[in-house]
Amino acid sequence: MASILDEYEDSLSRSAVLQPGCPSVGIPHSGYVNAQLEKEVPIFTKQRIDFTPSERITSLVVACNQLCMSLGKDTLLRIDLGKANEPNHVELGRKDDAKVHKMFLDHTGFHLLIALSSTEVLYVNRNGQKVRPLARWKGQLVESVGWNKALGTESSTGPILVGTAQGQIFEAELSASEGGLFGPAPDLYFRPLYVLNEEGGPAPVCSLEAERGPDGRPFVIATTRQRLFQFIGRTAEGAEAQGFLGLFAAYTDHPPPFREFPSSLGYSELAFYTPKLRSAPRAFAWMMGDGVLYGALDHGRPDSLLSEERVWEYPEGVGPGASPPLAIVLTQFHFLLLLADRVEAVCTLTGQVVLRDHFLEKFGPLRHMVKDSSTGHLWAYTERAVFRYHVQREARDVWRTYLDMNRFDLAKEYCRERPDCLDTVLAREADFCFNQRRYLESARCYALTQSYFEEIALKFLEARQEEALVEFLQRKLAGLKPAERTQATLLTTWLTELYLSRLGALQGDPEALNLYWETRERFRAFLSSPRHKEWLFSSRASIHELLASHGDTEHMVYFAVIMQDYERVVAYHCQHEAYEEALAVLARHRDPQLFYKFSPILIRHIPRQLVDAWIEMGSRLDARQLIPALVNYSQGGEAQQVSQAIRYMEFCVNVLGETEQAIHNYLLSLYARGQPASLLAYLEQAGASPHRVHYDLKYALRLCAEHGHHRACVHVYKVLELYEEAVDLALQVDVDLAKQCADLPEEDEELRKKLWLKIARHVVQEEEDVQTAMACLASCPLLKIEDVLPFFPDFVTIDHFKEAICSSLKAYNHHIQELQREMEEATASAQRIRRDLQELRGRYGTVEPQDKCATCDFPLLNRPFYLFLCGHMFHADCLLQAVRPGLPAYKQARLEELQRKLGAAPPPTKGSARAKEAEGGAAAVGPSREQLKADLDELVAAECVYCGELMIRSIDRPFIDPQRYEEEHLSWL
Repeated sequence: MASILDEYEDSLSRSAVLQPGCPSVGIPHSGYVNAQLEKEVPIFTKQRIDFTPSERITSLVVACNQLCMSLGKDTLLRIDLGKANEPNHVELGRKDDAKVHKMFLDHTGFHLLIALSSTEVLYVNRNGQKVRPLARWKGQLVESVGWNKALGTESSTGPILVGTAQGQIFEAELSASEGGLFGPAPDLYFRPLYVLNEEGGPAPVCSLEAERGPDGRPFVIATTRQRLFQFIGRTAEGAEAQGFLGLFAAYTDHPPPFREFPSSLGYSELAFYTPKLRSAPRAFAWMMGDGVLYGALDHGRPDSLLSEERVWEYPEGVGPGASPPLAIVLTQFHFLLLLADRVEAVCTLTGQVVLRDHFLEKFGPLRHMVKDSSTGHLWAYTERAVFRYHVQREARDVWRTYLDMNRFDLAKEYCRERPDCLDTVLAREADFCFNQRRYLESARCYALTQSYFEEIALKFLEARQEEALVEFLQRKLAGLKPAERTQATLLTTWLTELYLSRLGALQGDPEALNLYWETRERFRAFLSSPRHKEWLFSSRASIHELLASHGDTEHMVYFAVIMQDYERVVAYHCQHEAYEEALAVLARHRDPQLFYKFSPILIRHIPRQLVDAWIEMGSRLDARQLIPALVNYSQGGEAQQVSQAIRYMEFCVNVLGETEQAIHNYLLSLYARGQPASLLAYLEQAGASPHRVHYDLKYALRLCAEHGHHRACVHVYKVLELYEEAVDLALQVDVDLAKQCADLPEEDEELRKKLWLKIARHVVQEEEDVQTAMACLASCPLLKIEDVLPFFPDFVTIDHFKEAICSSLKAYNHHIQELQREMEEATASAQRIRRDLQELRGRYGTVEPQDKCATCDFPLLNRPFYLFLCGHMFHADCLLQAVRPGLPAYKQARLEELQRKLGAAPPPTKGSARAKEAEGGAAAVGPSREQLKADLDELVAAECVYCGELMIRSIDRPFIDPQRYEEEHLSWL
């Protein structure tokens, strides 16, 4: 392990010169191990391009992965860096001694301008080989170009700005179209807009940048040797499509705002940093005589875009008169200065030089340095070599710089994906806030770190900052994982104890009443917080114990409601005899189990309200589980107690349609005890079918007998179909009721007659009423006068029975006549049957030689056959095969048995006495062959298979057997 750390320290020492300064490596108090096992890649990595120019390099520009360089005075080399092995040489075609002064390449890489020392400008498009002079530009020594990034395309530059050595700013537009000899020139127009002046008069326009802000407002920043000018537009996005005339026209009466410095290099250079292509620039850096002015661009400011300005002064030996800087490029957190023999990178956050990269003398002095905004690569060149810098993870250690500056928000932003670094920032921010006595902010930061919990808690306790400690504990609780149940229990219990102690201390102080209510609301917010609900629920037993130990019944009930521990709430109300509040909780939360548990208590005190709540619950409650509470309550036997029980049971039976036997039995018992008038109505409503009633018939009979409800007993007897018992009991109550019972067994005439005889005997012997007995005789047609006569005493005269006897004789006479008529009809029917049989014996059918079987369509006479009266003819085996599937299972079995016996029977032999004797002996043992054939014909040939019932029964049979469907289906494919 030691060797690994040594190697790590060595790697730091080797790469430190190429990246911002980093703190020493160690194990921070956060608990993360900040160890690095691989060599850190430097931020700026230089690479020499494997390229040897044929002539000296005079100028080089790069944009959108397109590199253009001028070689000597008459050669242009263009390289697509995506296809570096396919360079393109273009001859400028100059015959004079003019040299390339500067080159300008737009952001798309399509439009290249070549400014010559002879005040001429050439235009070359990426898609063409032709070098086209710009006639309108002649006479101007171009020093800078401001490309239009909003409207520039492959075929047109859109309106652009051109700065000259004479201090003039022109507006121009170029087109790539080539119209032949008489076609339009590439420079569509070239018009002056503004002149930049310094104290001595017009000054060269060293740099020119035309951009747009996020709101679409255009702005232009132009620099001379000592001044930086700002032209800020007031129009919205899209207005620059009309050109820059309106932007500069606003400054005709007054000069634009500018920054000026006394020293001069004889030139200056401006660099922007843009996070993404076609987005607004975010920072700037201006290389001038006194140093480098750099800062941010604030697009929200109306008068000046420059903000957070700082000047980096040149170190000794660098600057005017010594070793002047030649170029500057700006990255996200650094600007790089190009000197004659080296490149220096300066951190824009600290102003410290983090890179000094010296070049070998054999390559010659450095000429210039440019940046490709599309790739972020930096390019530097001498007359004989080209170098490229890769910028990798520039923001890797920026968080440390912001941390040292106490800019914690920015530090956290740049280390969000590095938990160890983020923890370090949070810990430092927490310590800073704690030292500044911003305890709540400190607690929030501490809660996000991996610092030791005990140390932080003791820190707040020693400072007597209970409020900050509560904040710390709450945030720690919110960050726990589901598996950390022990820590959650500890934190929730501690928080509850802190809140309760705080409330207890404030409760008796009238001056701290507002603070008490504020703390109370915070405590309730903690108990009801959705973030803490899981942990509070798992620790609810401990919290309830704490609440009880502090005697805080109000919050105990509040917490129980939040945890949906309604059982505890209802129990609390019942203990304090607040029965209506308890019922309100039950009714609000509608938990059936709570109703079952607390109904025995509540029904003793608020029976009517409880029954109302039961009814409102409806089918959610199981009435069987409420019966014990009703039984205990109604044991007193008071009318009010029984009536409430009956009310709920009637609701269950009549409204909910309950069919449970226990419920109906209990309702019967309530009716029998408290409302006898409703008992019989309930029994009659339940019906007279023993299979449809929902109460226990035997229990109902015993219950009615115990309480002397005879009519109800009679009804139960009728349901049980015990008609004799029903009539016997009904005769004790009412003769008419007995008559109703006697008529019930409609299908059993003997029983009906017996029941009516009981009634008649009762009327004659018990009531001695002859007229009523005669009425019974008239009510039941089964009774005859001779059945009733034995019940009358001997002294009764025949006058009372005269009409009955005459009616009986008439009935006998009518019955005899009916029998005679039926005998005559039977005789006539028998004669007709004999006549039909005689006719059938003479019927026959004719079979022609050409007749065929209706099933197989083969000649009929080839095999045994059947001929039906309907005309259909079948071979015997064909008919058997057609009939078999339609026969019931038992007939199919009988058919197979007959076939088996017929096959085993000996064939008939003619002219042999012994054969006849053998046939007679076989007949004695079993049926003869003729008998078997007759039985087989009766099964198979009873009717035509096409005209009989067999065809009608097969109407719903599928044409294809389901078991053979798949086979048949495949055969058709």
